[in-house]
Amino acid sequence: MAILEMRDVHVTYASEEGPVPAVRGVDLTLDSGQVLGIAGESGCGKSTLASTVLRLFPSDATVTGEVLLDGEDVLTMKWGQVRAARWAKASVVFQGALHSLNPIQRINKQLSEPILLHDKNATPESARARVVELLEQVGLPARLADAYPHQMSGGQKQRIMIALALACKPQLLIADEPTTALDVMVQAQVLDLLQEIARDHGLALMIISHDLSVLATTCDRVMVMYAGKVVETGPGNNVFRVPQHPYTRALSAAFPTIGDHTSRFAPEGLPGDPPFPGELATGCPFRPRCPEAEDACAEAEPELRPAADEHLAACIHVSSAVAR
Repeated sequence: MAILEMRDVHVTYASEEGPVPAVRGVDLTLDSGQVLGIAGESGCGKSTLASTVLRLFPSDATVTGEVLLDGEDVLTMKWGQVRAARWAKASVVFQGALHSLNPIQRINKQLSEPILLHDKNATPESARARVVELLEQVGLPARLADAYPHQMSGGQKQRIMIALALACKPQLLIADEPTTALDVMVQAQVLDLLQEIARDHGLALMIISHDLSVLATTCDRVMVMYAGKVVETGPGNNVFRVPQHPYTRALSAAFPTIGDHTSRFAPEGLPGDPPFPGELATGCPFRPRCPEAEDACAEAEPELRPAADEHLAACIHVSSAVAR
């Protein structure tokens, strides 16, 4: 069953220089129990896309298309409906736990707040019991309910953020860069926890990251975004191991492969920087940085085309890439 469907979603910000298209015509479907990863450099539109699910974008943004959450279009909901959907239908693990937790409130109060707000029958006592249950669910001792954020490690705070997102038993969990600033061991533990929660509770899980290697081992499907559009999508491991778009190949090459000593040497990297959304090149937006660009790439922006089974890429070289 589809928990989230996006159809031709566009997000445009207003600026003094004119409109800035941050997301340009994205479609996706996320089913219950499925894990979807969204990858790309900073500024590619992945977090902006996620913000449309619960209408967390700024007031000067213009959003068109459809964002169906459990069958209802979030973009046409009244504000009371949106407030009811937040935490209860979908919730977000925001990037940077240090900035998301209130430093002067105990964990019990912060975890209890959404429970008391969304459950009319909840009492402080029942909310406390739910907080203890949530802490155990994310692998933390019950005593941390009385702790302050500064008394916990970075990994513990990130687990608290996950517990907070699960407080009202949502159908969809969005994790925006959930492993930022965590060491490799803690990062692996947090990712394993997210997978376990999605599997055991039938949640739809969306993970946003710039690290394609992390998404490849965690997600059922991966979408790679560039300049506000999806340039490649497919099964997680396929996108990482057999990338079909030149941009995805560059992202994949940025990570060493275990057992391949040649991959330890730093890749050459891509020239230039991601384009400013308001000043995209004609044709393929990746063309100015692409090592495989040719004259035909300037004629029109390529659409997603089949590269393999359930694997799509927006590149005119896709057919030749498959043949290779």
